[in-house]
Amino acid sequence: YAILSHRWGAEVSYKEMTRLMKMEGRKRDEVRQRAGYQKIIKSCERAKKDGYEWLWVDTCCIDKRSSSELSEAINSMYRWYRNAQVCYAYLNDIGESTFPTKEDVKRFEKSNGWPEWFGRGWTLQELIAPQEVKFFNRDWVHIGNRRHLAPTLALITGIPSNVLTIGLAGRRFSVAQVMSWAANRETTRVEDRAYSLLGLFGVNMPMVYGEGKKAFRRLQLEIIREYSDQSIFAW
Repeated sequence: YAILSHRWGAEVSYKEMTRLMKMEGRKRDEVRQRAGYQKIIKSCERAKKDGYEWLWVDTCCIDKRSSSELSEAINSMYRWYRNAQVCYAYLNDIGESTFPTKEDVKRFEKSNGWPEWFGRGWTLQELIAPQEVKFFNRDWVHIGNRRHLAPTLALITGIPSNVLTIGLAGRRFSVAQVMSWAANRETTRVEDRAYSLLGLFGVNMPMVYGEGKKAFRRLQLEIIREYSDQSIFAW
């Protein structure tokens, strides 16, 4: 299967997707006109073109009304991205047919001079975990893949090039080094700063939205139980 990585906007939920054909016409048309719906359609078209029968998209494949399903999904997310044959990274703020190679603060002023996708918390594991990552611009033109763009991606993210080309399997990095890759990334919910790192450290914990910064302290405790790495105290 293929899997999508993207910056959230006007999306389509699981509930809306499963009930789409039962909606009255005006409501159905409103859903289909959303950028999020078009993103699903275009990524499905790409997956079909590449020979895949299935595509997984977080916005409409998780029933977020169920706290147990949401918790299971977040704890499984890294594995789902790792097991995908390919990840499509959709960069909706790039219109050109080439990947940007130089920092441009004027153009990407809200995201440290690079496309917004690189400044989000969840996209860190979505960049590292998959076997292959293909990047697409807003018009779904292919603008490069992770292996060939590794030197530029290393410059943007601070992640070593060999991690981007080979992956984390069998490689050990200090807790502090992995944390540094996430340091300048942002999440909409403060708890997600911790939850988005679970897979990278190979730990699990229940989701408690509303706990705020306590989520990060719980993450630290889980990491301490798993690793004897004193560098964690730098964070």
